[in-house]
Amino acid sequence: MKIKNKILLITGGTGSFGNAVLNRFLDTDHFKEIRIFSRDEKKQDDMRIALKSDKLKFYIGDVRNYDSIERAMRGVDYVFHAAALKQVPSCEFFPIEATRTNVFGTQNVIDAADANNVQKVICLSTDKAAYPINAMGISKALMEKVAVAASRNLNKTTVCLTRYGNVMASRGSVIPLFLQQIKDGNPITITDPQMTRFLMSLEEAVELVLFAFEKGNAGDLFVNKAPAGTIGDLAQALKELCKSDSEIKIIGTRHGEKLYETLCTREEMIKAEDMGGFYRIPADNRDLNYAQYFSEGEAAISEIEDYNSHNTEQQDVEGMKKLLKGLPIVQSMMKS
Repeated sequence: MKIKNKILLITGGTGSFGNAVLNRFLDTDHFKEIRIFSRDEKKQDDMRIALKSDKLKFYIGDVRNYDSIERAMRGVDYVFHAAALKQVPSCEFFPIEATRTNVFGTQNVIDAADANNVQKVICLSTDKAAYPINAMGISKALMEKVAVAASRNLNKTTVCLTRYGNVMASRGSVIPLFLQQIKDGNPITITDPQMTRFLMSLEEAVELVLFAFEKGNAGDLFVNKAPAGTIGDLAQALKELCKSDSEIKIIGTRHGEKLYETLCTREEMIKAEDMGGFYRIPADNRDLNYAQYFSEGEAAISEIEDYNSHNTEQQDVEGMKKLLKGLPIVQSMMKS
C-alpha cells in the first residue's frame, strides 16, 4: 500500500469495521493519525483504555450533525464512512431514523470532506441495498445513490463505495447471538433454516477498502465475492464446533428479512468488471438526456443473472466449520 503518513477518519469508528481497520493499521506508518468519530462516549473510552495509542484521536459527534463532522474532518486525507443504522428490525420500525443517519448523514460526510479537500471517501454499503425490500436496505440504496451523485460533481475529493455481505462475527450479527445462546444453554433460534447469507471475514472487508483507497475512481462501487451457506447449516456447524447439545428452534422470519441476499443486481452485472476476488461497478455517468437511454436500452439485462447468496459458492456444514474456526470468538468458545 502506497499511502504513508496520512490522516484517516473513521465514522462509526468504535464498531466492528473500525476495530478491524485499527488492527490492520495502528502499528503501521500508513497513517500518522487515526480519528475515531462516533456518538458513543463509553465505547470510545473503552477503546482509548484498551489501545493506549497516541496515534488515536477521538471525536464525539453524529453524522446527522454537519458541524460536528465538519470539525472532525479538518486536515483529514482519507475517510472510511462506516457510521450507520444497520439493524433490520429497528430500521423497519423507525425508517425515518434510518434515513436521517444513512442518507442525510452520508451527505453530511461527503459535504464536509469536500469542504476540507479530503482526498478520498469510502462509503460502506450492504448487500441489502441491492433489490431492497426493507427500510435498512432502502436507506442504504439511497445512500449509494447520494454518494454516486456527489462523485460526479467533486473536483478534489473522490467518493467510492464498497458493498459487503454478512461479515462473520461483527457486532449485532447472528454468530455472536448463536454462541451466546449455546453458552447459556438455551435453544439456538433461527428464522428459516433454508435462508442463505454471504460469509466473509472482517479482514477481507478491510482489504477491499484498502483497494478502493488506492485504485478507486469517482463513483466506483466495489463488491466482494464471498461464499454463502444456509442459516441452518451455520447453526449446526457452531453446535458441532462447541460440542453443544442445544436444540435448534425455528422462530419464523423477522420483519424485513429476505430468503437470500443479492450483492450485484442484473443491471450492475452487465457493466461489472471482474477483478478476481471482487467486482468493480463503475458509475453511470450519463447525463439527464434520457432519449439515448430509451432508444438504445440494455438488451443483455434479461440474459444475465444477479450475483446472490443462492447462486454463489455454497458451504456445507464442514465448509462452515473451516471458516468459523478462524474467528477468535469461536476459538474462545471451543477452548472453554
